[in-house]
Amino acid sequence: MTHILVAVAWPYANGPRHIGHIAGFAVPSDIFARYQRMRGNDVLMVSGTDEHGTPILVQAEKEGMSPEDLSLKYHEVITEDLKDLGMSYDIFTRTRTLTHKEAVQELFRSALRNGYVYLAEQKVAISPSTGRTLPDRYIEGTCPFCGAKDARGDQCDECGKELDPTDLLDPKSKIDGSTPVITSKEHYFLDLPALAPFLEKWLESRQGWRGPVMAFAKALLKDPRPRAITRDIDWGVPVPEGPFAGDPSKRFYVWFDALVGYLSSSLEWSRRAGEEEAWEKWWKEGAESYYFMGKDNIAFHTEIWPAILLASNGVKEGDCPSRFGALSLPSKVVASGFMTMKGAKFSSSRGVVVYLRDLLKTCQPDAIRYFIASCGPEKEDSDFSFEELARKVNGELVASWGNLVNRVCSLIHKNWGEIPDPEGLGPRGEDLLSSTLEGFGEVGELIGENRLHEALSKIMRLAGQANRYLSDTEPWKKGEEEKKKILFAAAQAVSDINVMLSPFLPFSSPRIFSLLGLPSSPSLPNIRTVREEGEEWSEICGPYECGSWARREIEIGAKVPKPFPVFKKFEAPGEA
Repeated sequence: MTHILVAVAWPYANGPRHIGHIAGFAVPSDIFARYQRMRGNDVLMVSGTDEHGTPILVQAEKEGMSPEDLSLKYHEVITEDLKDLGMSYDIFTRTRTLTHKEAVQELFRSALRNGYVYLAEQKVAISPSTGRTLPDRYIEGTCPFCGAKDARGDQCDECGKELDPTDLLDPKSKIDGSTPVITSKEHYFLDLPALAPFLEKWLESRQGWRGPVMAFAKALLKDPRPRAITRDIDWGVPVPEGPFAGDPSKRFYVWFDALVGYLSSSLEWSRRAGEEEAWEKWWKEGAESYYFMGKDNIAFHTEIWPAILLASNGVKEGDCPSRFGALSLPSKVVASGFMTMKGAKFSSSRGVVVYLRDLLKTCQPDAIRYFIASCGPEKEDSDFSFEELARKVNGELVASWGNLVNRVCSLIHKNWGEIPDPEGLGPRGEDLLSSTLEGFGEVGELIGENRLHEALSKIMRLAGQANRYLSDTEPWKKGEEEKKKILFAAAQAVSDINVMLSPFLPFSSPRIFSLLGLPSSPSLPNIRTVREEGEEWSEICGPYECGSWARREIEIGAKVPKPFPVFKKFEAPGEA
């Protein structure tokens, strides 16, 4: 058994999540986590809402709310939506907990003590309309290296270069389009150049990463720059010591704060479980850690977060680790491309958006998960359309898989009402079950490598093979004994395929097992209420019993009820 940390990117609590968000960080991570649990590994899946920084303040002003009330409002919305999507977090918390504050401050102290954080002057961009420091990602302009028109103040997605807002040509505020005012401020910096040799050594030891992710990560280290970790803002985690201690206008930069959330949420989970040291099993040598996010967060997870961990752990003689001890760096960074809509990036402000909560009103959660697993931006950008969603759901999930389940269960129910007792299977039946049995190894390997498109394609080919088996053998035309052989093999094939689909389709898989007369209960997330310092909020939690990644034998004599439609057709807007 291996301890596996599934660390999922933290969504901003400044609005509901859209389909583009969940295609990058949500569904791929949940499929992977569920599969690893079925393999018998001990999984800890963590995340939460990112509630600090300028984006929260900007949205709070728009809605006439305090940042505290706004972040809580959207934390609750996002938590409910992700629960309804079946996301099996062991803990989905927030960055406003006391545990998180303590963890951020502790990693800062140890990095400062070890000499990898220092004070220096920085040119910062100020919004002329608010007088507030603009986050790097709230400034866009032309990249001075490649000429891309929508480069951000921290990096250019087109050429991969790290940037400062002052590098951009014709910089504009994303908030109101104004030209930022540049001034100098003193801030704490993370000394990335000093840590670069250790980052390079770590990166060279990584195996099995997606090519674009590794290439992007290596490009970042060709010209590492110190990165400011504090900001002139009154909303965030306070700086605990030094000249900024007690200064209400200085806070940790939200990217530094949010990255520590992977550790703080693990600590929070451990405390909720009543085992203060349990978190260490997923953060010390011997454990594996997989980080899931969109490609715009590659720099933070392949350079900055590992650098924070190295700075806190210490890398040279005389360095002293934080009170958490030496923490493991990421085993693998699983970054996805962008899901676009008609070729454009999703944007709430421009009206190019499909919110998850709205889609869940008309489309089953398993149908959404199926679409993302088969058409999502796994290695490159992909485009969302309601028409393609309808085609995949109706043509594959309903017409192929759902139809197979219905055909097999209807025939068994009509003829015997229970799983028959055959005398052998016959050559065709044995061939079919040999294929599905082999599928466990092939599909499992693909999911373990986060190649979900290929994994799902393999599973659906097995479903197609089982459908052809039924059509070719025509059990409705056969005598009693031959009919038993055919339908017993078909039922076992359905069970095998259903096991393989379980990480993808956690809502429907238990229902299909029940149609085969097999006891099964959903392994779906729960919501618990947490109270701290007079505030109350919701968290996603387990436990999860996902079954085993192995053939589940159907039981002779098990009652097979009259089947019901497991999947519903999806009607694209305008079709009804």
